[in-house]
Amino acid sequence: MRTINLKLLRRLAMTAAVVVLATGASRAQEGKPAYAIYDKEGKTVTYGEMVRELAKPDVVFLGEIHNCPVTHWLEFEIARSLQEIHGPRLTIGEEMLESDVQLIVDEFLQGKIAENRFEAEARLWDNYATDYKPVTILAKSRGIRLVATNVPRRYAASVNRGGLETLDSLSDEAKRYMAPLPVKFEYDEKANREKFQQMIMMTGGKMNLKYMAQAQALKDATMAWFIARNLDGKFLHLNGSAHSDWRQGIVPYLLEYRPGTTIATVKFTRQQDIGKLDEQLKGAADFIVVIPVTMTTSY
Repeated sequence: MRTINLKLLRRLAMTAAVVVLATGASRAQEGKPAYAIYDKEGKTVTYGEMVRELAKPDVVFLGEIHNCPVTHWLEFEIARSLQEIHGPRLTIGEEMLESDVQLIVDEFLQGKIAENRFEAEARLWDNYATDYKPVTILAKSRGIRLVATNVPRRYAASVNRGGLETLDSLSDEAKRYMAPLPVKFEYDEKANREKFQQMIMMTGGKMNLKYMAQAQALKDATMAWFIARNLDGKFLHLNGSAHSDWRQGIVPYLLEYRPGTTIATVKFTRQQDIGKLDEQLKGAADFIVVIPVTMTTSY
């Protein structure tokens, strides 16, 4: 009788343990995920499914949230995943690096200058150490070419003040650091007012909307130009989402400079509820990575 009771007790104990483990697993599954990935129709996809699709086209645009740690972590992981697929054929370009610092970038990646000199002289963004350095070190450690694609900010600032015509008087040497002039530009006041609404509010409405849009066009065209010039295999580009959402911004210029280029876009965004893609975001990119609005920011 005693033996039977012991067996029964063991079975009860094992059953209780299974229940506890199952309950714990269930609660874990009901936790708070840091992100969700959707395709352009709003269907949930896995990270692996997204990467397999991103591996196919010539150029991939990662339209980031500049101050989001989850965005930057996923950018690093996507870069690493694509490097594992494409090896030395992968090139990475960044909006955050201006074209006139390419020599400094190359010298650092080739080990010709120290890291502290690179960081002091390359005019890096204030959040470089927390948000962009991992991709730079990945490029250095795996022999990935890193391309500075953006126009030097001094020239974008000139356009902001006086329009695209201010570029005509620049020297030939200065024009090497931007897209070929004249940059094509079509002005749509309503669309640009919506696009730059936040910037307009920050400046108290004092900035010239047309010049602001022209400065953005110069950036888009220049990034497209340096992608086109350095596209030899697979190209991954990091930029703010406004530069590639809805296949606008950089994309039309790239197709002008290099017709037939195949492209995939990723948009990072924030939502109150990441369990379903907001209707207005469907079609904004080939893949939309949704992050909770409660996620911390790097600045």
